Amino acid sequence: MKIYSFPRGGLSYDDPAAPSKSPVVNAYLPAISVIPLGNKARPAYPVVSIGESVREGQLIGRASGAGSANVHSTVPGRIIRRVSWKDRDGVDNDAFVIRMEGAFERLGRRDEVLLWNGLSGYDLQRIISDYGIVEMEGGEMPLADMISASRRDNEKLTLVIRCIFDDPWLAADYVLCEERFKAVIEGAAIVAKSCFKVSQIVFAVSHKEKELGEKLLAEAGRLEIPSSLVLTGSRYPQRNKRELELALRIYEKKEGISLGPLLVLGPAVLAAAYDAVIHKKPMLDRYVAVGGSAVKKPQIMKVRIGTRISEVIEQCGGFIEPPERVVTGSPLSGKEVMYLDEPVGKSCYAIVAMAKSQASIYKEQNCINCGECRAVCPMGLDPQNIYKRIRMQEIENAGTTGCHGCGCCKIVCPSALPLLETILERNQEDRSA
Repeated sequence: MKIYSFPRGGLSYDDPAAPSKSPVVNAYLPAISVIPLGNKARPAYPVVSIGESVREGQLIGRASGAGSANVHSTVPGRIIRRVSWKDRDGVDNDAFVIRMEGAFERLGRRDEVLLWNGLSGYDLQRIISDYGIVEMEGGEMPLADMISASRRDNEKLTLVIRCIFDDPWLAADYVLCEERFKAVIEGAAIVAKSCFKVSQIVFAVSHKEKELGEKLLAEAGRLEIPSSLVLTGSRYPQRNKRELELALRIYEKKEGISLGPLLVLGPAVLAAAYDAVIHKKPMLDRYVAVGGSAVKKPQIMKVRIGTRISEVIEQCGGFIEPPERVVTGSPLSGKEVMYLDEPVGKSCYAIVAMAKSQASIYKEQNCINCGECRAVCPMGLDPQNIYKRIRMQEIENAGTTGCHGCGCCKIVCPSALPLLETILERNQEDRSA
């Protein structure tokens, strides 16, 4: 069994506070939903007003340009207010608050099925755009924009389905792969057709999940596009774009094949593309791993977008003790939550509520010059030295360091120095200058 990985750095990351990869539990429908309209950088233009009634799946925010996506109501109800707040990074966020009332048009009913094979690639891209499908991690890049960008290259490209679980907080994506593997495969076929130039599909799967990879590959056997399985390492951050491409280029060289440019997508966005095209359904919900040492009953939940974080945690039994820190996404690279009334958004794959004992891992102390951060950095950097120079204002442009924010240094640092946050904050300041 050949395993391909990035050449240096990284670490084995485990977290006993993460939920197990158990079947998904349906979360309760929220009486009050907070539907994000996007942030200051990628706003959606509101097309409804306060006091107006909306249907489940109705368009309430129209994309305002590149990087922005359509927004739909995830529940039927009445818009009671519009709210704004600043997140931990100081970014302005905007949302509609909807009080649920009226009948659901989709929930509990048989989905309509569209036969999509006769549609052109442009038709498929338009549907994906209309239903607001975005990459369901990180920056929520609209999938339609990614498809457009892939067409600008004259070479044939490879669609990479990233099923790498180097972080235990990706448990929700794993469960989605297991429960909706047929939707993931057909979603990949839809995206491949919409791109025009996809010559092959590669399933990049952690070697520990070999059986899942073989299951996906077997289902892909019915597609017209050639498919293959590449087993990767499971060291964090193997799934990061740079580290994944390094592993795939090693595979390309050793196997004597040509991959060309890569379009890398996760299973959640492919399942969402399937729902949009096959069932004419916008992004109404997503799988979320909910846990942390402050949560009574960690589990994988299917949550309506717009549900407040406090309600999701309540459905997991509530808190064992008041949390010291709450993060959406992985504790390594996720976003700290300032208010528990913040909603679950399209890119929220995990909610981590840390008790004092767990959060103390991140309590800053003096550097002991152990060198652990240098040993695990996949970029070969010296995070400790960069951090100190930024603090002493000896670096004019920290963006030249090459840090891509994986957070390995952050987890191994015994002094809990804010290495990652300091470097990324300085990089952001340099880009804004």
